[in-house]
Amino acid sequence: MTAERKAKIHALLKGIETGDPASVAVVNPDQYIQHNPQTHGGGEGLAALFKRLSKTSPRVNIVRIFSDGDFVFGHSEYDFSTSRVGFEVFRFEGDQTVEHWDNIQSRQGPNLSGHSMVDGPTEVLDLEYTERNRALIEKFVQTVLIGRQIDQLPQFICETFVEHNPRLSDGLLALHDALASRGPDSKLAICYEKLHRILAEGNFVLSICEGHREGIHTSFYDLFRIEGSKIVEHWDTTENVAPRSEWKNDNGKF
Repeated sequence: MTAERKAKIHALLKGIETGDPASVAVVNPDQYIQHNPQTHGGGEGLAALFKRLSKTSPRVNIVRIFSDGDFVFGHSEYDFSTSRVGFEVFRFEGDQTVEHWDNIQSRQGPNLSGHSMVDGPTEVLDLEYTERNRALIEKFVQTVLIGRQIDQLPQFICETFVEHNPRLSDGLLALHDALASRGPDSKLAICYEKLHRILAEGNFVLSICEGHREGIHTSFYDLFRIEGSKIVEHWDTTENVAPRSEWKNDNGKF
């Protein structure tokens, strides 16, 4: 079931390239809940989006794809009229997906350490440690990102960890400085406020959080790779949460 669901989501995302309405057959149109505020709800809305995007001669590269229970989540790069990187999360009931979330930003980089937003390992390992790794990231998010106990970073992250955020570089110091930085109003520039979901498969864990970046309501998706009991690599996307007046459905970003 896991491999089959991954394959269906892979085909769905590749369907963006062609605009073929058959690519959304995995979507249950009667139950589908769409959390992208810029997309109309239901399978019909998704088919219309794909048709519109196909006119831009898009290219889609699914770099990583994972599953966690009834969820399949992927890390992809998109070349539409502009280049973007995003995470997609789908919830299944049976053979069809009934709910979708995403977080997409413009592609930037490489960063100061030479890493792009998507390069690096893709193979899922250590399946037997999935729950241990999920618990590690939950504690990290609650303690460091939301709890702002930045001095606890070494407890969770190795000294030489690899960073793919286009604004940062490898190592603990750059991350510490970014989390501690403040804007002109003396408020933290990056402020995680609520953890919505953690998804995990083996050595990869995705956290989905809400907060503010430079005073703007923001959705934070962070993908971590774990070795042993430490975070060794990190990818992310940040996306501004559109004001309620601009939503095309009533389901909310999270």
